[in-house]
Amino acid sequence: MDDHRWMRRAIELAHRCPASTSAFSVGAVIVDGDGIELASGWSRDIDPQVHAEESALLRADSGPRLRTATMYSTLEPCSKRASRPHATCTGLIIAAGIPRVVIAWREPDLFVTCEGVALLIAAGIEVVELPGHAAAARAANAHLAL
Repeated sequence: MDDHRWMRRAIELAHRCPASTSAFSVGAVIVDGDGIELASGWSRDIDPQVHAEESALLRADSGPRLRTATMYSTLEPCSKRASRPHATCTGLIIAAGIPRVVIAWREPDLFVTCEGVALLIAAGIEVVELPGHAAAARAANAHLAL
């Protein structure tokens, strides 16, 4: 997998997000085990409440290709959510059976305290952090006081 290439793609998507003072701008890409993009999404792309990982999963066909896929997200997947408390991105990723998640940075405690990485690891999912991409991912969130 070319983690850096796919994270750059996710960062490009994050910059498409409509700015919100109450939510992060995040991009997400799902890539199968053969390096083929299955789906992508960004925060608020299909409705004002949708998260990037959720959007990408809605576009992806569920099935065996997800079992070898990697989810690239510019931000740690949420583990708490005010708008849809029963549909956290962490829970959706676990339910989809995606075995690997790559993030650029961990969610700061601006809106909620996030435990996404810990929950993914506890579920047996490999989590890789690419801190070299954190500044570019944070740049999509310049509208927030970080």
